[in-house]
Amino acid sequence: MNADEIAAGRARWQARYDAARKRDADFTTLSGVTVQPVYGPPEGTAYPGFERIGWPGEFPYTRGLHPTGYRGRAWTIRQFAGFGNAQQTNERYKMILGAGGGGLSVAFDMPTLMGRDSDDPQALGEVGHCGVAVDTAADMETLFDGIDLAGVTTSMTISGPAVPVFCMYLVAAERQGVDLSRLDGTLQTDIFKEYIAQKEWLFDPEPHLRLIGDLMEYCAAEIPRYKPLSVSGYHIREAGSTAAQELAYTLADGFGYVELGLSRGLDVNVFAPGLSFFFDAHLDFFEEIAKFRAARRIWARWLRDVYGATSEKALWLRFHTQTAGVSLTAQQPVNNVVRTAVEALAAVLGGTNSLHTNALDETLALPTDESAEIALRTQQVLMEEIGVTNVADPLGGSWYVEALTDAIEAEAEAIFARIRQLGGEGPHQIGPMTSGILRGIEDGWFTGHIAESAFTYQQALEKGDKKIVGVNCHTGTTAKELEILRISHEVELEQRRVLAERKAARDDAAVTAAVQRMVEVSRTGGNMIPPMLDAVRAEATLGEICDALRAEWGTYREPARF
Repeated sequence: MNADEIAAGRARWQARYDAARKRDADFTTLSGVTVQPVYGPPEGTAYPGFERIGWPGEFPYTRGLHPTGYRGRAWTIRQFAGFGNAQQTNERYKMILGAGGGGLSVAFDMPTLMGRDSDDPQALGEVGHCGVAVDTAADMETLFDGIDLAGVTTSMTISGPAVPVFCMYLVAAERQGVDLSRLDGTLQTDIFKEYIAQKEWLFDPEPHLRLIGDLMEYCAAEIPRYKPLSVSGYHIREAGSTAAQELAYTLADGFGYVELGLSRGLDVNVFAPGLSFFFDAHLDFFEEIAKFRAARRIWARWLRDVYGATSEKALWLRFHTQTAGVSLTAQQPVNNVVRTAVEALAAVLGGTNSLHTNALDETLALPTDESAEIALRTQQVLMEEIGVTNVADPLGGSWYVEALTDAIEAEAEAIFARIRQLGGEGPHQIGPMTSGILRGIEDGWFTGHIAESAFTYQQALEKGDKKIVGVNCHTGTTAKELEILRISHEVELEQRRVLAERKAARDDAAVTAAVQRMVEVSRTGGNMIPPMLDAVRAEATLGEICDALRAEWGTYREPARF
């Protein structure tokens, strides 16, 4: 790019920056030196390839979505929490919000994640242990009691039974008197990554995609601020993928959902802004920053050039980040505070829109109040003390970071091409990327490559080529054993007792009729969200809704592979 083109780009950025709202904050160094909101090539100089880097707030968005960076708005502190019953988790949410958290993120227990009620025999011993138990809309009411759902953004990390759980959230909001069109937040709903990595599915892929398409249509029409899909790379990375595999598989899944929306006749400029992403922030500091920057650039180019998006917001890749749970160690767990801080800083320098920081004891148990507060304060130290919010994309132009960004992008593009090849030559009713993803799931292509990457890393650890402090080096310690949070068996007994009372008090005939009506709609081309909402309003449980659909659609069994 020549000097005149760079100067014109700087002028465009300056005009947009001047017109944008900025926070009332001190944008100087600790020593009081004023810093510029963005830095670029020296005036009057050329910079070959600068169009791939660009300026914050304009295509290809390598340097961020907004011209102001974090000067306009800092990232949202969105701490992931859920344990025991809805009342216990509600108390944790109020602690997080009272301590300065900006948004909520719901962790569900395993029975809920699998579409099972707390009194299901398969739920025995699991209720409330890895998240909060939610059986009915009444649990959602308790979960958010005293929290204005119109005034807080809420993320829910659930995919298989995401749609009925979301309906319970909507009914809880109705019972608060909230105008549903004002709701803002994110539902994960990403079923592709379940088959690829996390394994929490209910049905074959096609019925899940049908529900997701219905949800996309419903949210676009009724709840425009709410994001019905958070395409998740986090679980792909936690399963053992490399950074480039995480990026490529996640964005490919996102392209599949774009194809799903287009196959429904939706306008890409309307529904694409409702897609968001969820990435892992792992330990290789610069590689992670490069991954986030490449992600924005790839998404913008594909949405514009492949899928025909023309509006700016449709080209924006918005993403939440969580620090790497798999990087936490049970040995010398206090070291996890340092790991989490470095990972969080990488997410921020990569331009994350919201962030969760893991607690130091999460490799052992659910976080205690104290460890949850340390995790929250880690973000607040980054936000308030170290000057990282003063400059947009401060590492932009670094030879190392730009080379890494280009390399990860090139590797991701090669993976996209391979996925499309997996789909074969024949057209798919949704789209070519979707066809390749479904074939890759069926053949074990994704799981095989992730397993190979995980094995390679494990070998490097065992040889000592890769180091983990406290595990395979620097193992001596004076640390004492941590006090961890333990979930009492009484939680399960109480949840089952309350559920039995709710079932006894409801109108069973109304529940049966509403669930049957939902099943009838599933046999047509109608949107399933309205009848599912009616079933939830009648106090149908999550398990009853999911079991009715299992009876209609069957369940998915992963093929055995050797």
